[in-house]
Amino acid sequence: MIEYTDLLIFSAGFLIVSLAAKEIGAVFSKIHFPLISGFLFTGIVVGPYVLNLVPMEALPHLSFIDKTALAFIAFSAGGEFYIKDFRDRVKSMVYITAGLVFLTFSLGSLAFALMGDYIPFMVDMSFTQRIAIGILAGSILVARSPSSAIAIVRELHASGPFTRTALGVTVLIDVAVIILFTINSEMANVMLTGRDINLLVHVILAFELASALVFGWIFSYILSKLISTNWPFQIKIAGILFIGFNIFYLSELLVEYTHTRYNFDFHIEPLLTAMAASFWIVNKTVHRREWLKLIHIIGPVIYIAFFTLTGISLSLDILLKTWPITLLLFSVRLGAIFIGSFTGGVIAGDSMVQNRIQWMAYITQAGVGLGLAKNVAGAYPDFGASFATVIISVIVLNQIVGPPFFKWAIKHMGEAHLRGKTDPLMDHSALIFGVDNQGVALAKQLTQHGWKVRLMCTQKEQPPSLHTDLMDVVVTAPSDLEGLEEVGAKKADAVILLLSDEENLALCRTFYEAYGTETIVVRMADHTYYDQFHEMGALIVEPRTAIVSLLDQFVRSPSAASLLMGETDQEIVDVEVRNRYFHGMAVRDLPLPEDVLILSMHRDGRDFISHGYNHLQTGDRLTMMGSTTSLEDIILNFEEN
Repeated sequence: MIEYTDLLIFSAGFLIVSLAAKEIGAVFSKIHFPLISGFLFTGIVVGPYVLNLVPMEALPHLSFIDKTALAFIAFSAGGEFYIKDFRDRVKSMVYITAGLVFLTFSLGSLAFALMGDYIPFMVDMSFTQRIAIGILAGSILVARSPSSAIAIVRELHASGPFTRTALGVTVLIDVAVIILFTINSEMANVMLTGRDINLLVHVILAFELASALVFGWIFSYILSKLISTNWPFQIKIAGILFIGFNIFYLSELLVEYTHTRYNFDFHIEPLLTAMAASFWIVNKTVHRREWLKLIHIIGPVIYIAFFTLTGISLSLDILLKTWPITLLLFSVRLGAIFIGSFTGGVIAGDSMVQNRIQWMAYITQAGVGLGLAKNVAGAYPDFGASFATVIISVIVLNQIVGPPFFKWAIKHMGEAHLRGKTDPLMDHSALIFGVDNQGVALAKQLTQHGWKVRLMCTQKEQPPSLHTDLMDVVVTAPSDLEGLEEVGAKKADAVILLLSDEENLALCRTFYEAYGTETIVVRMADHTYYDQFHEMGALIVEPRTAIVSLLDQFVRSPSAASLLMGETDQEIVDVEVRNRYFHGMAVRDLPLPEDVLILSMHRDGRDFISHGYNHLQTGDRLTMMGSTTSLEDIILNFEEN
């Protein structure tokens, strides 16, 4: 029976260790190691084999953290499997997934079983028992890391067939691996206990899998009701974690009940149940965005706790004895991934350039693999911890090696879309693509405010009624970098896109990648393009909703709306700090007129509210409000080189 005093003491101690792990993880990230490596390192150092700040007897008291975190990891994996995102790559996904699952499982299981004489906890096992342990290991080696893959794709703003295939396969494998693990876990249990494999075993296994999917649907309904409420997000997050823990708790109760009452174990895999619940939410309800938002908010905290506790649980004595086994298993898995992905890609008809390098996208392992390893550790007290140590050491190695390979592959395929370097000599110039009435009116208004404006067009002919005596209309194509540079695209402070969504997207990508333009304003017609524009940092105006938002602002804050509409004697402008005289100066020391207020500061891609103790840096962009005369003087002072 767990003593509540001990539970409180160990939980408080673990909280302090987790805070330290967060900071150590940040240090690891700065030296280009994965965050989870820092968390694992912290856990190892404070664990029973090094400093013993968290002793071995604390682990049973902290098992609730493991269960809650494992449920969350399954929620996160299931949430990434949004079917509509992968419809155009189904053929490649299916064949590559099949190749990876079959070869990684087969070769991984065989290698682990054959190395039994060199793994301490397997030395005295029979051949059948070694096969059972091997299929458990092979199942876990199949796992990938959707969270790591998605993080890399977002970091590189990657898009294209190779990226979509890699993401789809990664998510699909994590669905397949839990089903595969559930099947093999049941088979391994039969082999380890010496029971016969008969028809009843297969019937029960099929019923367990079906029950997990049904219970997943039930929990998805409960979770949907929770996230559809108007409760604060903190309460929703607490509810999600509580439900996740209870998925594991109810699974254990069911096993205990069936064992006591009917003399057999009916086990509904909690990871599969949680993943199914998340899958139903993102694909069959209207709560996908809210669900993924909540998962994103709580994710960092859960990963810190889970990976730190995993490091504490590692058996270092086993790890030191089996490091050659770790390298061998890593090599076998790498070879299986290359053969499986190459074969699947060839059968699917993908290009040979892609087939030769796509193995690089499937090396990384993290959450689900670690979760399954911890699952084995809990299910088999005799050898589970030692087994988990070997598997986790392979996963950590994959997590270190995998991300750099995936990044290189995306860049090699030309699907990385990183922001280019901006020209430091901006000159208050704007390019407006689109010569309709709105474009011409905007050009005139910006010119009146001292901007240098060029009207641009991607069509060779325009209706005569839209020509303007304000300036000539320049015709160019989105991909014509030479033509764009002739009209000052490299030095443009702002680009306004008023064309079709397809043309706007092509131009947005050109200015983002080639010139690093920070202010790109897009008039968008179809909301399905929102995510693509948003990923490139574009400022999006939807005509259908803009007028409603403006009316809403007039109702709730008439003064602010009038200010934005230019109906007062005050203006809002952005001023870039170019004058090195102001570099290092505190905001409170700036010689600002009394009628000027700094609303916000923009630095290194983020905005924040300025305070008196903020120090300016050359290149900062300040959003200021004040009278026209005062702002003109400030612009001259701050932007003077």
